[in-house]
Amino acid sequence: MKALTLAEASAALRDGRLNAAAYADMLLAHVEATDAPIGAWVHLDPVWVRREARRIDQTPPGSSAPLRGIPVGLKDIIHTRLLPTRMGSVAFETFDAPADAACVERLRVAGAYVFGKTVTTELAFMHPGRTRNPWNVLHTPGGSSQGSAAAVAAGHVPLALGTQTNGSVIRPAAYCGVVGFKPTLGAIPFEGVNLFSETLDTLGTFTRTVTDATIAAGALVDASFADATVPPALRLAYLPAFPWTAVDCDADDVLEAATTRLRVAGAEIVAVALPDGLHDAARVHRTIMLSEASRNLERVQQAARPQLSKVLNDALDEGRAISSGDYRRAMASRATMIALATDWLAHYDAIIVPAAPAGAPTGLESTGDPSCCTLASLLGAPAITLPVGFDAARLPIGMQLFAAPSNDAKLLAVAGWCEARLPFRGLA
Repeated sequence: MKALTLAEASAALRDGRLNAAAYADMLLAHVEATDAPIGAWVHLDPVWVRREARRIDQTPPGSSAPLRGIPVGLKDIIHTRLLPTRMGSVAFETFDAPADAACVERLRVAGAYVFGKTVTTELAFMHPGRTRNPWNVLHTPGGSSQGSAAAVAAGHVPLALGTQTNGSVIRPAAYCGVVGFKPTLGAIPFEGVNLFSETLDTLGTFTRTVTDATIAAGALVDASFADATVPPALRLAYLPAFPWTAVDCDADDVLEAATTRLRVAGAEIVAVALPDGLHDAARVHRTIMLSEASRNLERVQQAARPQLSKVLNDALDEGRAISSGDYRRAMASRATMIALATDWLAHYDAIIVPAAPAGAPTGLESTGDPSCCTLASLLGAPAITLPVGFDAARLPIGMQLFAAPSNDAKLLAVAGWCEARLPFRGLA
């Protein structure tokens, strides 16, 4: 089965060439045929899916709802009142969400429905869930939004939601060869999503194309995003690495080749170094993230410490040891860095950076290195990754672009321009 993009499915559903029930049946059959080795879904009820699809079909084609009839995968930390929410942890086996998350309501208003819940790492941190990379099941799909990335890559749904605190949208999207978009912090309301870090947590989307990401962002954030255009003299910065991590040769070669193609296509690309004032971003990010997580998850850890993984318990213990003074200083440093980065980024339409230090690692013991996403996450800046090539193991490599906070529309337009000049054949 050739997977429909979000744009293709949305157009067919709105003009009546496809009905929601038939589309749901197609996707359910595809999941049944392909998900066993991947394990993208933690809760998927065909009865629910078919009932929701029939409900959509009772509304007439031609509806102005931009996502009419679109089935959406939800990372299983996003609350759903009528479907289980288990947070990737046995500590939440009996949890009942009191209401749908605000983002679920936005999807419903846009005409979409929840297809099912996708696997998350434990409480959206580093301990892996059961999902495997659809390109090669011996490799991780990344995390923490691993099921959402894998489900879109495998063609199970045209749209899925995830969250990012450090690299949990951009990294799994890159590993799975799909488009991951993390908008400006707070652009999609976070109410009703399990909180790890109030300063950093951001909802994001997984789609097959940048056009699809723009459609989804239009429904979830701002309809005017689709009207953005690429500047006539496109100027991009290129930062090949960050001082707190190393990028492997395959990822570096793929990005170098991509920037060369974009330069030939007419973009001005300026090689840059990270300003000195941003070199401490990884430490500042970790201080804020773990300090806030230790407070937000304090009751969970007290009640269920033996049920939590060592990696999560150790992280929360580390966060609890951070002094209030160190936390305040980290928050002040973040504010200074946002101001510095906003001035720096104002000289470019976007900045190109690696999405991850390498392709998806072998094994399921970890979810890979999120450090190439740390700066954009700390700044609350919009970021997007699109697949642009492969490593030696034929696993996807992503190119990340980000811009100053609130420049989401321009970033999507720039990413679309780049995607058109960097063709990539997806898995499904």
